[in-house]
Amino acid sequence: MPQQALSRTRLVVDGQRPVRTILRLLARRPGRMAIALLAFALKEIPMWAMPVVTAAIVDIVALDGELAAIWWWFALAAALLLQNYPNHLLYTRMFMRVVRDTGADLRGALAERLQSLSIGFHTRTSASIVQTKVVRDVENIELMLQQVAHPLLSATMVLLGAIVMTAVKVPEFLPVYLLAVPLAIGIRWFSARRSRIHNERFRREVEGFAARVGEMASLIPITRAHGLEQTAVTRVESSAEEVRRVGLVLDMLNGRIASMSWVAMQMLGVLCLVLAGTFALTGILPITPGEVVMLSAYFTLLTQGLTQILMLIPVATRGLESVRSIAEVLEEPDLEENDGREPVDAVTGAIALERVSHVYPNADAPAIDDVSLDIAPGETIAFVGSSGSGKSTMLNLVLGFIRPTAGRILIDGRDAHELDLRSVRRHVSVVPQESVLFEGSIRDNVAYGLEDVTDERIRQALVDANAWEFVSQQPGGWDAVVGERGARLSGGQRQRLAIARALVRDPRILLLDEATSALDPSSEALVKEALERLMRGRTTLVVAHRLSTIRGADRIVVLENGHIVEQGPHDELLARDGRYAELHRTQAG
Repeated sequence: MPQQALSRTRLVVDGQRPVRTILRLLARRPGRMAIALLAFALKEIPMWAMPVVTAAIVDIVALDGELAAIWWWFALAAALLLQNYPNHLLYTRMFMRVVRDTGADLRGALAERLQSLSIGFHTRTSASIVQTKVVRDVENIELMLQQVAHPLLSATMVLLGAIVMTAVKVPEFLPVYLLAVPLAIGIRWFSARRSRIHNERFRREVEGFAARVGEMASLIPITRAHGLEQTAVTRVESSAEEVRRVGLVLDMLNGRIASMSWVAMQMLGVLCLVLAGTFALTGILPITPGEVVMLSAYFTLLTQGLTQILMLIPVATRGLESVRSIAEVLEEPDLEENDGREPVDAVTGAIALERVSHVYPNADAPAIDDVSLDIAPGETIAFVGSSGSGKSTMLNLVLGFIRPTAGRILIDGRDAHELDLRSVRRHVSVVPQESVLFEGSIRDNVAYGLEDVTDERIRQALVDANAWEFVSQQPGGWDAVVGERGARLSGGQRQRLAIARALVRDPRILLLDEATSALDPSSEALVKEALERLMRGRTTLVVAHRLSTIRGADRIVVLENGHIVEQGPHDELLARDGRYAELHRTQAG
């Protein structure tokens, strides 16, 4: 597995050169590809050898030859045909393993890259579009390799065999073959640019449609609550109509290319037969009846192969467009840089912000502006302020999801910019407003990412999170499946599992982002009690709109327009009668 992960890091996908990328991907397994190509060459021998056998038998019959000679040719033909079976199986096994391994490599590389990209990228990009790239685009590449490789290799083998055998038998006829290749190249050149443009347009529309569907699914509770079902349907139908329209334009283009390819190649096939017959009858070339059949058969095989390849232009173009689509992720420069930076083995929880500012791209003003703040290990700091004051930005800066555009952040006295933040986050836990659970058991969700955690440790975390009572009542206990995103549990139950997940990690730094704001009063009381246990002895940063939930904080930091306007304990801030007291009076009614 480590070797597989290492190979993915070397995987290079060039969106500007998709054909070169495909060849490079196939070349990653040279041994299997060499065996596959050799097996294919052997299994295809009958394709170019049978016209020679047919020509020989026709000439034997035309010249009143011996019957035994026909049976010798039959024996040769039978041997060539029978070897096709084992070699075809060998080719399929080797080549399809390369194809499937390539698909797995691409999906693994995408997953790895997505985990390395910044939170800013994931904020900008719809999860549905990302899913489309990982699932649909990789599948398109696999389909392209499956459907294009065989006819392309077959046409190449037939072309080589036809040229060699014709050069031996009737070398004067070779120039006629040269008509097919430039014609096929001309059709490909004519269709390439238009096909690429329409495939890219279709891909963009499908990605947009996937985003609309994902949006509709996430908004269903709001849609149904406000009676906006028809509005949601209309939005999706509008996007689906655009996909239909653009797809139909692409289908018509592909239909024209297919028909043009078929007609052109069939015309060449007929022309070859007429020329061979004309040369034989007029004596321009010394061609026997058998050789007329052979030349016609070769040209028919050649034109059929080229026609098949040209017919696959839509599949190939769609696959190459998917390479470009995947490259948009693998070549995305917005990375969270951690490689080569200092790993962190232990964290005490001291955090310092030194004149930190952060400006989001295309923003008119900084979200955080020249903020300095010292947080001692074990201290609880609550951030409050009006919407847009910079509270969530503060948490994202401490987590390293976004970097300061000015100033620096220190973790235990070390500049966070010089640290591998992945190792820092192993000592951090986050409890968001809405906890995220995956499809799996309660135990798996609590122990997510921990390999050697004991059952007793998990049980104690569930007890401390006020979750053990409802977990023990589930059918199957902690082996009960929570459903996708925890759908089988209430909001309060999901939140307590999120607290248990944090507790079992024993973090030194804890971030709470509106952890109780979406709960009913009874659930909130249980969650607040669990949070108090979780916060003991840990550096805790809290974002809260409900000021009643942060009275016990060591310090309350009041933010406005990215600035700290005041800070201190709850009672002290009320006595100052400043911005915090104003917010408190507003909420108290």
